[in-house]
Amino acid sequence: MLDFTSILAGPFPTLLLGFLGAEVIKVESRTQVDGARRPPYAYDDPEGSPVFNTLNLNKLGIQLNLKQPRAIELALRLTSVSDAVVENMRPGVMERLGLGYQQLREANPGIIMVSISAAGAAGPESRYPGYAPVFNALSGMGHLTGYPDAPPTELRDSIDSRVGATTAFALLAALFHRRRTGHGQFIDLSSREAITSFGAEALMEYVMNGRVAHRRGNREPGLAPHGCYRCQGEDSWVTIAVGDDNQWQALCQAAGQLQWLDDPRFSDQYQRGRHQDDLDLLIEKWTRDYTAPEVAELLQAAGVPAAPSASSQDLSTDPHLEESVAWLAVEHPAMGSQTVPAPPWRFSLTPASIRSAAPLIGQHNQRVFVDLLGHSVAEVEEWARMGIVE
Repeated sequence: MLDFTSILAGPFPTLLLGFLGAEVIKVESRTQVDGARRPPYAYDDPEGSPVFNTLNLNKLGIQLNLKQPRAIELALRLTSVSDAVVENMRPGVMERLGLGYQQLREANPGIIMVSISAAGAAGPESRYPGYAPVFNALSGMGHLTGYPDAPPTELRDSIDSRVGATTAFALLAALFHRRRTGHGQFIDLSSREAITSFGAEALMEYVMNGRVAHRRGNREPGLAPHGCYRCQGEDSWVTIAVGDDNQWQALCQAAGQLQWLDDPRFSDQYQRGRHQDDLDLLIEKWTRDYTAPEVAELLQAAGVPAAPSASSQDLSTDPHLEESVAWLAVEHPAMGSQTVPAPPWRFSLTPASIRSAAPLIGQHNQRVFVDLLGHSVAEVEEWARMGIVE
């Protein structure tokens, strides 16, 4: 796979497929490094970005200055021996470089190309640039996320990750299609549309019933109580979700608040839903006297869904995540030992794996240009002097 991507949404799908065994060649140049190598992800040293390392594990790194015609020729040579090309430049940039889908097909008729953009390659907004907060806003997800009396929520990296996961799914589907038919594909992936799919219920509510969905904080229709409650300690919270009367009775008994069972405001799920403001005040008055883990353990033992709201530090030391090997250490050539998220799947026959840290800029020039394409070391050195491999 050839990776012409940057920042997060672009590198994420090739990261996922790299976990599954794909050989990914990341294309950069000193004049156009991946944005995750620049501020705010790294400052003095483009090789010192933990974020870049996390998003580009297992990849090979080469340099190609795509402003040079010879570099475009080399990119097309690499296309001829590749299964897929992934890019997230603004629509039209790859075509102007000479690396659009039609040009790639001439080098490899079975190539699969994925172009990730803010709003797709066609339409009145197709030329808009975009980052995660833009995808979030244009998709409508920001409008649905937050509290009723507060503005829409600005979502960032998690939006990019969802775009990347959607891309990985589309890419796998295209690979299966080619295995059956022998035909490649061009995938025009609109990031805003990928995120819009997460608000399908709100779209259907408007289309079918004419009702516009609004922000509702942590509440969920049909569940009450359902929220995040302050606990003892600084910025300490616990989530509680009650789905039926049995869980409600178990919560009241575990909390030692049997009087709640006799309160007509909370007599059934419907009444609890109508009086959630009052209910939340009572529950939080109780949870404030305990730590979040204490509340979660007490309620879980009673059969009530509950969990602490975890900080990054909590996650990094969580015994369950440690036992399930959610984190792994990799040795980076510039930063030393780095802790990164492990592959999210477990397979018995073809285990997903981390085989290497992210590459330094141009770290694998010789391996790709000499070993894979068959050029000489002298040629690569000459290209470097000419600014082609830069």
